Amino acid sequence: MMKKPDLKVVLLGDMNVGKTSLLHRYMERRFQETVSTVGGAFYLKQWGPYNISIWDTAGREQFHGLGSMYCRSASAIILTYDVGNMQSLVELEDRFLGLTDTANSDCLFVVVGNKVDLTDGFEEGEVESNGERPRTSSNSKVRKQVNIEDAHALYKRIMKYRMVDDSYAPAAEKMCFETSAKTGHNVDDLFESVFKMVIPLILKKRANGPDDTVNLAQNNTENKSKSGCC
Repeated sequence: MMKKPDLKVVLLGDMNVGKTSLLHRYMERRFQETVSTVGGAFYLKQWGPYNISIWDTAGREQFHGLGSMYCRSASAIILTYDVGNMQSLVELEDRFLGLTDTANSDCLFVVVGNKVDLTDGFEEGEVESNGERPRTSSNSKVRKQVNIEDAHALYKRIMKYRMVDDSYAPAAEKMCFETSAKTGHNVDDLFESVFKMVIPLILKKRANGPDDTVNLAQNNTENKSKSGCC
């Protein structure tokens, strides 16, 4: 028996946008070349006095139907796209938004554009333990297809889909991020911001008297089998 997580955070998005890499960067403090998640995997994060489960979901079409199950009772959903691929942003609305219907009614939504380090004009790099910065070949740079304003517009449409009044919805500028799992750019800020925003939901849930424990093994769909780059 393990301590029941206070809240659930779910990452959704198409394959190859870097959801697993973002989670590895935050949880393990390093960038790791990953392969596609099969089904889903969860991580437990002890954040201050709170226990938060973070679910990494598969973006491949054959696992699409599992998304609504992973989103069930979620308190925050991180919708992730590739800033160098406009279609990955379109897919969030076309394929993934409907899966979030099973999330909590007060679920927070965050829109994240990853792989910003691969686009023209990006210069920031994290200093690794050996004193060097991660290197990205200039030949591999791509044109940035999705601007932050596009993410803002999607977020506002999500709020309309969820029928959240504009006066109650958090500002789009606060809920949209651009990140790089490879360099670490904005990754900590993303997760820490989400955790800070869900604290009121944790307190509300505790006030309602949730169960103290749960057997996580019965829900552990943490398939570590991988196939293809994520």
